[in-house]
Amino acid sequence: MPTSITPHHTMPSSRRDFLRQSGAGFGALALNWLLGEDASHAVQTPLYHHAPHAKNVIWLFMEGGPSHLDLLDPKPLLNKLAGKPLPASFNEPLTAMGEKGSPLLHSPRTWKQHGESGLWASEWIPNIAQCLDDIAVIRSCWTNGINHAGGVCQMNTCTNVAGRPSLGSWVDYGLGSANRNLPSFVVLCDNKGRPVNGPRNWGSGFLPASHQGVRINGMSEEPIANLNPPADYTSERQERKASLLADFNQRHAESRQYQGELEARIQSYELAFRMQAEAPEAVDLTQEPENIQELYGIGDEATEAFGRNCLLARRLVERDVRFVQVYSGTGSKWDSHAKIEADHSKMCRSMDKPVAGLLKDLKQRGLLDETLVIWGGEFGRTPMSEKGDGRDHNPTGFTIWMAGGGVKGGQTIGSTDELGLYAIEDKMHVHDIHASILWLLGLDNMKLDYDNNGRLERPTINEGVFNEKLIGA
Repeated sequence: MPTSITPHHTMPSSRRDFLRQSGAGFGALALNWLLGEDASHAVQTPLYHHAPHAKNVIWLFMEGGPSHLDLLDPKPLLNKLAGKPLPASFNEPLTAMGEKGSPLLHSPRTWKQHGESGLWASEWIPNIAQCLDDIAVIRSCWTNGINHAGGVCQMNTCTNVAGRPSLGSWVDYGLGSANRNLPSFVVLCDNKGRPVNGPRNWGSGFLPASHQGVRINGMSEEPIANLNPPADYTSERQERKASLLADFNQRHAESRQYQGELEARIQSYELAFRMQAEAPEAVDLTQEPENIQELYGIGDEATEAFGRNCLLARRLVERDVRFVQVYSGTGSKWDSHAKIEADHSKMCRSMDKPVAGLLKDLKQRGLLDETLVIWGGEFGRTPMSEKGDGRDHNPTGFTIWMAGGGVKGGQTIGSTDELGLYAIEDKMHVHDIHASILWLLGLDNMKLDYDNNGRLERPTINEGVFNEKLIGA
């Protein structure tokens, strides 16, 4: 049986068990914890399976499915055959992918090679194109999710049905927090809506609830609601209130052992108290000089929302937040069944400069080497047209990219066929993508496990391998 990492929540006794066994006054001990006097709850030392390449992750999630055919995977044959049906030799794999007999849709992009590597990019992403020497473009991804609910679910949890932990939760479970005063797993959205599936995308599934992600509103002047106490609210009053609340929680917990949600709630109150010391400074973007804000596109209406979130992501990993997921197009705005030219043009405009700004900023601060940046959506788009001027979902072949965190930039990995429909070379399923992310963080996806009611669970469901080409091996 593989050797498991021992996370902080599986230590011999929980806080609640210790308090019950010792008979100590819960309120007094809780106050010591809140004031940082309980040394037993210092930052967890990660128990790596091997030497890590990355320390943190920033996952830029293009919700709705960006078109690889129009961004990073040029297909000259597509334009030659535009208007004609998909060749019979391709054997259309999914009836859901376009109406039967839908003609191929041309891609009116201008393609250029960039940097010393000569990687290709279209005119839709001119700023990201400047960073391609730091980027590994993976053109051979595939997934089982053919709709948004299943696709987003699988890209976050490794399966297209709900109920399993998100990747960020697994990372928090395996490595623990590196900053006890900030959440270890943070989610940022670029509008007031919610992604498909909502909080399930960053849920902890069967893992203890304390490992779920925390959504922060990066577009607000106060990204974390109720973080700052009223001016007349003294620290002494707050400490008394926290102690009383801790006492109520302990009484409630005495007859409700082994409830992870209750333990998570207790921990959340404790974290909220500690965050008041560090979080206000961490999320205060006004501290950033004007040239840095401009680098991310802050001040430009088109790039403001996503730019703020990308800058906030950098500030969070700079303060040792393990996993930050940043949604672009929250609410499936990348979904382009019709009018792909107008829709994708708008979405690329909103994210291109902020993403490039993030990569350049991380690099100039010496953070890119330890921060793994991932870009992509839940699937790609078909070469066949839909509604005459759009593209349908394509789960059988699409592109994501990775940069930093030990990844060798300036390379392409894998390929799709001549029309961009199928991944055909060096295929990477979502299981392999997650396994590779975990490996770069120092975790083996087959050794990181959790006993869920007698069933040994692993993050990639006993599948998935690390792609060594990511590090140039």
